[in-house]
Amino acid sequence: MAAEELPSIDALGQFELTTSLGAFGRSVNFTQSNTMMLIASALVLGMLYFGMRPKAVVPGRLQALAEMGYEFIYNMCSDQIGHEGRRFFPFVFTLFFFVLMGNLLGLLPYSFTYTSHIVVTFALAAAVIVLTTVVALYLHGWKFFTYFFPAGAPKMLAPLIIPVEVISYLSRPVSLSIRLFANMVAGHVMFEVFASFVVMLAAAGTLGVVGAIGPLALNVVLVGFELLVAALQAYVFAILTCIYLHDAVHLH
Repeated sequence: MAAEELPSIDALGQFELTTSLGAFGRSVNFTQSNTMMLIASALVLGMLYFGMRPKAVVPGRLQALAEMGYEFIYNMCSDQIGHEGRRFFPFVFTLFFFVLMGNLLGLLPYSFTYTSHIVVTFALAAAVIVLTTVVALYLHGWKFFTYFFPAGAPKMLAPLIIPVEVISYLSRPVSLSIRLFANMVAGHVMFEVFASFVVMLAAAGTLGVVGAIGPLALNVVLVGFELLVAALQAYVFAILTCIYLHDAVHLH
């Protein structure tokens, strides 16, 4: 096959948004990202509802999965935030499973990873920073602003320390959102590149078919790696949220 006939690699094309639900989707700009969000939410709610409905002493697989998820996030909130962390459990639980399900669904063929868009991850991170700031102001009032100037620090260093602490605080949603977004984009770009190598080498003839085995095997390994990354990034997002809430509650 001539070189010009070989398929080209468009690794970033998979992140383009297109409208769904026909005319209705076009009228309200409802994209496949919104569709996957609804599917992810429905799957999590379905897991909780159908998993906990039996209330069996010896749980089945779905009930065990729901109980493990509940206990995992509950313990995370209690351990990281303290006794007060129980009141933030619904928020952290929702955040964790929304991110996790978005990461996992994006690994399915013909699906879309909504956590690969910076606008989505930044919106989630902004919700976290807004909540932590509101909680800190509600619990501590004006004392919250002492967070930006540690106790015992020389007052003459205030013009240096305060701007650094403020910038560090405001950079939280940026780092939180970019970390998740960058990991999802990088993983899916690698998928696209090595999958394209498989097609291109296989189209090159008998020798190319043999050469395509390497990229194909690497793609299989990447699937396992991406499953790990999907769970790990949801965990990091949730535990950092707990750490920020701990700072807001305890002001340190």
